[in-house]
Amino acid sequence: MNNNASPKLLHAGRAALAASILLTAALYASEGPASLGEPKGPDAKGADPAVQGEEVAILTAAPNVPPPIKRKHPTKVRVDLEVTEVVKKMADGVEYLFWTFGGEVPGLFIRVRENDLVEFHLKNHPTSKMPHNIDLHAVTGPGGGAASSFTAPGHESQFSFKAINPGLYIYHCATAPVPMHVANGMYGLILVEPKEGLPPVDKEFYVVQGDFYTSGKFGEEGLQAFDQDKAVDERPSYVLFNGAVNSLVGDNAMKAKVGESVRIYFGNGGPNLTSSFHVIGEIFDKVYQEGGILPNQRQVQTTLVPAGGSTMVEFKLEVPGTYILVDHSLFRAFNKGALGMLKVEGRENLLVYSGKEVDAVYLGSQADANAGSDKKVAALQAQMREAMAKDPKIAGLTKEMQMEKGKRVYMQTCFACHQPTGLGLPGVFPPLAKSDYLMADKDRAIRGIIKGLSGPLSVNGKAYNGVMPPVALNDEQVANVVTYVQNSWGNTADAVTVDDVRKVRAQSASQ
Repeated sequence: MNNNASPKLLHAGRAALAASILLTAALYASEGPASLGEPKGPDAKGADPAVQGEEVAILTAAPNVPPPIKRKHPTKVRVDLEVTEVVKKMADGVEYLFWTFGGEVPGLFIRVRENDLVEFHLKNHPTSKMPHNIDLHAVTGPGGGAASSFTAPGHESQFSFKAINPGLYIYHCATAPVPMHVANGMYGLILVEPKEGLPPVDKEFYVVQGDFYTSGKFGEEGLQAFDQDKAVDERPSYVLFNGAVNSLVGDNAMKAKVGESVRIYFGNGGPNLTSSFHVIGEIFDKVYQEGGILPNQRQVQTTLVPAGGSTMVEFKLEVPGTYILVDHSLFRAFNKGALGMLKVEGRENLLVYSGKEVDAVYLGSQADANAGSDKKVAALQAQMREAMAKDPKIAGLTKEMQMEKGKRVYMQTCFACHQPTGLGLPGVFPPLAKSDYLMADKDRAIRGIIKGLSGPLSVNGKAYNGVMPPVALNDEQVANVVTYVQNSWGNTADAVTVDDVRKVRAQSASQ
């Protein structure tokens, strides 16, 4: 964790703490005298005679889900959940100080049964800087439990509730400032299974979408700070499944087999955006809209999930391949991170689908066709650290590392038109491989990314007349991607520096 907080941040933290205490005092007051020890249960001791036995809840990190509940009676279930404030990876080279339930974003999945008596223990780790609480939308009571769970760092709170209403519910922190706590990752799902159970399926997965507001643009490296102005204006830098870019991609993808039935418990932590949840290449056989327990629609392509809401979707897998989970507000998927994978193995079914899988066309930097770029970058970083230890004068990125980072940018923003081979599409998109136009003028190549291109031009003796829109990249990303394309597919040139890009950007702004 970063303990070197600025005076401004410390002042904001103290102000938030004061506001939290005032809010919690008001919530406690709203409970009235009944909260001071009067019997709450159906008998004088507050006990429910239908509740039999006790157990400790199994909690799981996304995308895993606790096993279905087999018992046929309600019981007392103890839930232990710890709040921690931890620096975690948000994207390659990007870190963020997340506030978490259980050290994870989303928080750990909680599964109980209708009419269970839930004894909830919320613990706030001593290293936390802020007080926290929990509002479970499954709770019938003041603040959904928030009024009884305000917990200072190094303390533990306990309250109990009866799981009266079956369904899939969001939980989140409700300590002031509430939107900031949620925007930092403090949300998850609690499933209250109906007493008769849910229909059995072969695989269950846990996915929650959230929007994040960082001081830097998407992909800007380093430890990013929360940006209040962006959050208020609802301009997220990232829209993520399970708290990170690529959290459900490649080796992290969900896995299933042909013939299996799948249920996805999908939530939207927000704090601001509504999700248009869609799985490319599948139809939802059943949708439990808004987290209810009755499937109210069948054969659905895309379902809306509001901030602070959820849904359950079920479908059977007919053919193998990689199925892509997206928020169908598509710039969020392809430019802000709201993208995941379900990889399905098994025999082809040519009566259902004939063709080959070409997920690379759709996935940008999330494509597992990224040729192990992340591993190469990690290895190069290790080599650079070793070299710097021997010679402190080595401070900048090597050309080879720039190319690997530039490849990431290219696979995110450029390859769909210019293709992974750099050959483009004949007569439509000009080639970058051995391109006389690209290699003749470094500044022009930089300007084309920053300002875009339109109108007729000649590449390797062939005429093109199209439009290339400007690409929203920071100076380092532009330097890296130009270095990559000018040193790939037979091209050779010097590395492009951030100063080169700044010079061109300044010249373009003055024109």
